[in-house]
This record gives sequence, structure tokens and C-alpha cells, in this order.
Amino acid sequence: MILRTPLAAASALALAACAVGPDYKAPQSASAPAATGAFVAADSSAVSLDPVAPGWWRLYDDPVLDGLVADALKANTDVRVAVANIAKARAALRGARSDRLPQTGISAGADFGRLPEGQRAPGASREDWTVDAGLNVAYEVDLFGRVARSVEAARGDVAAAEADAEAVRVMVVSDTTLAYADAASGAARLDVAQHIVDLLDRQVMLTGRRKEAGLATGLDLARITTLRDQRAADIPALEAERQAALFRLATLTGRAPAELPAIAGDRNISLEITDPIPVGDGAALLKRRPDVRAAERRLAADTARIGVATADLYPRITLGGSVGSTGTGFGDIFGGGPLRWLLGPLINWAFPNQEPARARIAGAEAEAQASLARFDGTVLRALEETETALSGYARALEQRQALRAAREQAAKAARIVRAQREEGAADSLAWLDAERTAAEAEAALAAQDAAISRRQIALFRALAGGWS
Repeated sequence: MILRTPLAAASALALAACAVGPDYKAPQSASAPAATGAFVAADSSAVSLDPVAPGWWRLYDDPVLDGLVADALKANTDVRVAVANIAKARAALRGARSDRLPQTGISAGADFGRLPEGQRAPGASREDWTVDAGLNVAYEVDLFGRVARSVEAARGDVAAAEADAEAVRVMVVSDTTLAYADAASGAARLDVAQHIVDLLDRQVMLTGRRKEAGLATGLDLARITTLRDQRAADIPALEAERQAALFRLATLTGRAPAELPAIAGDRNISLEITDPIPVGDGAALLKRRPDVRAAERRLAADTARIGVATADLYPRITLGGSVGSTGTGFGDIFGGGPLRWLLGPLINWAFPNQEPARARIAGAEAEAQASLARFDGTVLRALEETETALSGYARALEQRQALRAAREQAAKAARIVRAQREEGAADSLAWLDAERTAAEAEAALAAQDAAISRRQIALFRALAGGWS
């Protein structure tokens, strides 16, 4: 077959081209049996091995929370940055793809000047306009896959940016849910603290009456009043924590603190899912975690960049051409006389000194090795975070069970000591100790309810659920 045109020759060369450098193969870390089986800490009745539900925050069955999460996904500043990073990576991909097409450029210029006497044509004026216009075309024949590997690397960067954006969404959803839960738990703890103060107010009043009747001393009244004031001092700190959670919630949803709807702070019951939480297994986790996907895609991109660097060892062939015209005066450039054109190949090859290219290859290989290590580390951290969250959640539930039992016993002891005190069978120190123990047990249980909310959300964050 005879190749009759340079374009046909370029097409044939491109078809015969081969991409140098290693072909990417997905790392095996994600398929290791030790990493993809059942979770070690998933032996609690509080979790199930069912697949992680999409939109996990909806398991709380709280429409206010659903609305806040929707607002955060739409207006959160970190999400907006991540979306912009995706657009940036896609623009870079378009730029890499454009190298597959002929590169064109148009040039034009005009200047007015005076020619030396010996350079002017007989009878022509020495002062005149000189006008030049041209069209240049260049096409790189991608014999060794430099352009193809660049496109492959850019695709990896886009996929990594998309995974990064999903990781940001996971973080924003969990942080929004956590801020809402902290506000709700803060309100619940405030209610408990106020209830304790109310009970102690009654005890202060009763002790005052007993003192007037000669059945209690001034020391008894001072001691119970001190305990009451100590518990009252907890209220401002709890209110400050609740307000901080609401301010954080406003920022996460893209609002100023004053613009947060009042309904966001109305809940005064700790946020908790009482049904077993679906956690799936390790294999599904590693496919679902966006940080693992981002690390894998960056490894793919860095592997492709080895091919980009390797292509510099070989000649770079460019087919080029230009057409233009130069004349004196604007009318002359459209005539046939000043028309010019050029057509031909250009070979650019850094040879024999290829040490700079080999240094770039070594650097690209080292970067790919670092990306592989980062991928392995990301896999291990994903498993660690999930196992830690599972274990922490299970232990927190056990701790709450013990605190509930302690609260019941402390309340029972306080009732018994009160009755004994009324009968004169218990002294004031025993009574005061019983009241203090009951108050501390009630407050500790309320704090543990808040901790359960945080542990649940930490588990959902580690599981990285949320999207189908």
C-alpha cells in the first residue's frame, strides 16, 4: 500500500504505536483475605453483618437532621472546594486529550518602516508597510505513547479528585450529624443537670425546715447547699458546649450562627439508633471507602507517568506544515506571488545524553512506589478505624449498661437513706453522701448517652456509607 499523504502516514504510525512504560495492575492489598473478611470487633449484638445502608443518617428518623445534611451537602465550603478540584482535574484531562489533535496557530503582523537604498526594488518607495500572515499546523505522532500515558494519568487524577470529593462529603455528613447530636445531647444533659438541681433545691428547703425544727444543724444545711451550688455550676458549661455545637452546625451548613433555624436546637433527646447497625464486611468496606479509591487511582496515575517519562528516551516525531504570505502593503499578501508553504516532519530526540530522561524515569518510579505505600497505608488505616469504632461502640454500650445499673442502685440507696434520716437512723453525712452519689450517677449516665451518639457517628464515618 502506498501512503499518499502525510496525514495517512501519521495515521498508520499512530496505529502501530505502542505505549512504553508499565501497564497498570490494581494492587493486591485490597483482595487479601485478612483485609476482606468479617470485622474482628463485629461480635456484638449491637451490629449486624448486613450491607451498610445508603443515607445512614436517615436511620435516625429525624426530618430536621435530614434537612441539615441536605443543606450541608449543598452549601458547605469544603464540598465546594472539592467540587472545584474536580473541575480543575477535568480541565487538565481535556488539556491532555487535546495533544491527540493537530495543534494549530494563526499569526499576523504589520509594520511600517524604511528600507536601505540597496534593498529596495527599482522604482519602489523606500518607506512602506510590510504585512505577514500565516497558518501553522503540527501533529505529534504518538509512536511511544507519551500522549496516551498523559491522558491515562489525567484520568487517574480525575477519578482521585472525585473520590476525594466523596470523602469530603462523608466527612461533612458525619460532622453535621455529630454537631446536631452534640446539640441534642447537650440539651438532654442540661435537662438532667437542671433536674438534679431541682431535687437538691427541695433537699435544701427540707433541710432548712428541719434546722428550724431543731432536727438538723447549720452544718447539714451548708453541706447540702454546697452540693446544690456545685451541680448548678455545671449548667453554664453545658450550655456553652451546646451553643458551640449549634455554631459548628451553622458553619457546616454554610450559615452564619445567627441564621441557623431555631428548630435545629429544639431536640433535647440524645441522637441514637437502637436497632443493630449494619456494618457489612471488609471487602465491601474497601470498595466503599473513598480514601482507598482515591489512593488507588493516584497509584494508577503515577504508574502512567512512568510511561510519560520513559517516552522521552525515544524520538518525538511531529508532522508540521505552514502556509502564509508576506508582502508590502495589505493588498499584496492576497496575490500568488508572496504566497509560501512548507510541509515536513520534525524529529526531536535527546541523544546520546539521556541521563536527564533516565533521572525523570527514576523519579516517576519512586513516586509510584510511594503511592503504592500510601495505598497500603490507607487500606490498613481504613481497617484500623473501622475496628476501633466497632470496639469503642460495643464497649460504650457495655459501659452505659453498667452506669444504668449504678444509677438505679444510687437512686435506691438515696431513697433508703432519706427514709432512715427521717427516722433518725442515718446521720447527715450518710444522707449527703447518698445524695451526691445519686446526682453523680445521673449525670454520668447522661454523659454516656452523649458518648453513645458520638460513637455511633464515628462508626458510620469509618464505614463511609451514604451513597448507593
